[in-house]
Amino acid sequence: MTTDFTVRPAQPADARRLAELRWKFKEEDHEGRPPAPIRPLEQAGQWIHDRLSDGRWLAWVVETGSDICGHVFLCLVERMPDPYSDNTPIGYVTNFYITPSHRNQGAGSALLEALNEHCRRTGFDTLIAWPSERSSPLWKRSGFQPPDELLELPLDV
Repeated sequence: MTTDFTVRPAQPADARRLAELRWKFKEEDHEGRPPAPIRPLEQAGQWIHDRLSDGRWLAWVVETGSDICGHVFLCLVERMPDPYSDNTPIGYVTNFYITPSHRNQGAGSALLEALNEHCRRTGFDTLIAWPSERSSPLWKRSGFQPPDELLELPLDV
């Protein structure tokens, strides 16, 4: 395991690189045979820039040298006020990606630890994620567990 990387909060100026990595991430889902994109990379970069700028989303990046080689995103999910209990936010963790050449070297664990520490410090109640089969062991090592109460209804659109 190497520690030749740094983890830091993402900045709006990172948006273009984060969009590039998002595209690589989604290409892996298609096992090397992705269809033609239906939206331009620039649109994704602008979306990421806007959300990091206004705080709707947070993200952390892992860098080797001056290159971003991984990221994880967090979206605040507000809960309705409740007269009998706290309505602390839930964090939706998504878009967790490490470039293939940097996997299994501790970068993913370091990213999740940075995210988890932020969420503990700022009072989040729960973090949720939908892991892939490949990433599930890392999520579990980081303390994520199958929920007892979550239900999902996939909507055929």
